[in-house]
Amino acid sequence: MSIKIIFITLLLILSLQANERIISLSPSITEMVFALDKGKQLVGVSSYSLHPKEAKKLPIIGGYESPYLEKIIALSPTLVIGQKFNSQTLEKLQKFNIKTLMLNLKTIQDIKNSITTLSQEINSTQHPKLINNIDNAIKKIQKSNKPHSIMIVFGLKEDLRSSIYIAGHNIFFEDIIKLTGNTNAYTSQSTNQPVLNYENIIALNPDQIIILHSKATEANVDVEKALKNWHKLPTNASRDKKISIVDEDYLHIPSHRIALTIERLSREMQDD
Repeated sequence: MSIKIIFITLLLILSLQANERIISLSPSITEMVFALDKGKQLVGVSSYSLHPKEAKKLPIIGGYESPYLEKIIALSPTLVIGQKFNSQTLEKLQKFNIKTLMLNLKTIQDIKNSITTLSQEINSTQHPKLINNIDNAIKKIQKSNKPHSIMIVFGLKEDLRSSIYIAGHNIFFEDIIKLTGNTNAYTSQSTNQPVLNYENIIALNPDQIIILHSKATEANVDVEKALKNWHKLPTNASRDKKISIVDEDYLHIPSHRIALTIERLSREMQDD
């Protein structure tokens, strides 16, 4: 092959990469595309794509569970990336000959695999660094001296009578619990999202309760009143004063920043 042909081929490849137009259907994917140094190729993102700050300037194509097909098509994407819950949207886009990629971001291993898959798809070489950060966070975890049951609650509520969402099975929160040598207080084998009331919580009787609360999205919650209600429940966690609130913007995002979540929650799960 002549030098001229090689040169033309390289120019063509670079041109195609430069013209890539990516749409992200979830905040997690938005974060990972930026972390893989391909943020400039993003032309649209889902709602709540807040990190990094550059993501806030991009067009929003709707909620990450209900994106608008018309907005996506209008942006002329060459690649639309979603998660399993976006499967119907991705299937519809394929009918318009739009290339799609579906990622699974449930467990820590899923996230690592998806970082590699995404990196290969968008021609990035940054994935080893992101995966190493996750692996290093795992290596730093200290096992609990007194293994105990932990319940992770999504959101802080003053009314505990119903609709209390907690971490179930096969999810990165449970991975972190197990990595610390502890157990998930939720023992049912149901694969559905666990939604409990105060009676269910008393029955589970967790030794520790970690509440993931965001002041940004739950600004109207009376934190002191809500905590008092949690402490009123007759559980080991209340008796031993092992109920805490953690507020970090990355906790719910299954992206490369899972490394930060591992570090933060594993510290919270340690013995006093």
